[in-house]
Amino acid sequence: MTLSLEILYIISMDTKPSKNRTRSPAIIALAALIALTAVTAAAKDTLTFAAVGDIMMGLNYPDNAPVLPPQDGALTFQSVAGVLRDADITIGNLEGVLLDSGGWAKRCANPSVCYVFRSPERYVKHLADAGFDLMSVANNHSGDFGDAGRAGTVRALTSAGLGFAGFEGTAESYVLEREGIRYGFAAFAPNVGTVSFHDQARAKELIAEVRKKCDILIVSMHIGAEGPRHGRITRQPELFVGENRGNPYAFARLAIDSGADMVIGHGPHVPRAVDLYKGKFIAYSLGNFATNTSVNISGESGYAPIVKIRTDRKGNFIDGEIVSAIQQGERGERRPFLDPTGACVREIKRLTEIDLPETEISIDGKTGKITRK
Repeated sequence: MTLSLEILYIISMDTKPSKNRTRSPAIIALAALIALTAVTAAAKDTLTFAAVGDIMMGLNYPDNAPVLPPQDGALTFQSVAGVLRDADITIGNLEGVLLDSGGWAKRCANPSVCYVFRSPERYVKHLADAGFDLMSVANNHSGDFGDAGRAGTVRALTSAGLGFAGFEGTAESYVLEREGIRYGFAAFAPNVGTVSFHDQARAKELIAEVRKKCDILIVSMHIGAEGPRHGRITRQPELFVGENRGNPYAFARLAIDSGADMVIGHGPHVPRAVDLYKGKFIAYSLGNFATNTSVNISGESGYAPIVKIRTDRKGNFIDGEIVSAIQQGERGERRPFLDPTGACVREIKRLTEIDLPETEISIDGKTGKITRK
């Protein structure tokens, strides 16, 4: 702050009127802007993050039977946008690809559990308008349409100015600078074409690399078995349809030990417990947030929590809040609505107390506030 005032003084003196020189309003305005920017950055000691789970905004595939939302998706985040925008950084998981047409739809060994998600590229506007900043593309649907799907996703997210991470070899991490703070982002999944959490040596290496480039590091993990029967933290590797879906408890700790300040999980399609490890926040699964069709949203599968976390500038947890939302609507019209009954709060509180009785945080069942014990 002192330095900025000195700059303002020097520039102002330099523009003092004389016989041959008049004061420049533009220079004085620039000096004021420099001072204000420095003061703002210096004063921002508390950072706020909002995080949600899976997002799939509508399907344009099959070409002859699309399932697109009313008003071309403009209403998707209407009920929750105010919460999402009220954060320094907002994070979500883009479940599927953004591609207007084409691409080769993936084939699965078991068609009964096989889904492919392709959404119009223009729908990226809805993410930007809702306040999202960082999107994970590390999941089991980001490769649904091969290289063309990945290219369309990259093109759309880039055009909207959104950061993203999770594609192996091409977009493994991202650093966003805002108000003088560098936010690092890395995303992991067990799927082909994504940065794999199974390769623990590489995961540690990548997180350490990004750590050197940023002030705050967020890690996203698409991990764990799927469905209401798999809402618990087992602290063991989880198998689902014959696949090793990882150990969320162990990987979250590996990420923090390697340099992460916050770990956000998704993949099980239901909310799971939250945790604190070495002063860093963990959400093991934030479930489905905005899934227009195909995904089951009955019961807990329809819970769409928004977790808001405050940290200091070193990423240490201060406090937080669970904002309860639930997906509602018929196929093709589903979207998240704020839930005054607090169903998400009660479920995450219940799971946290059962699965992680030793955790250092507690959840107020009425307000959703997350505090240290």
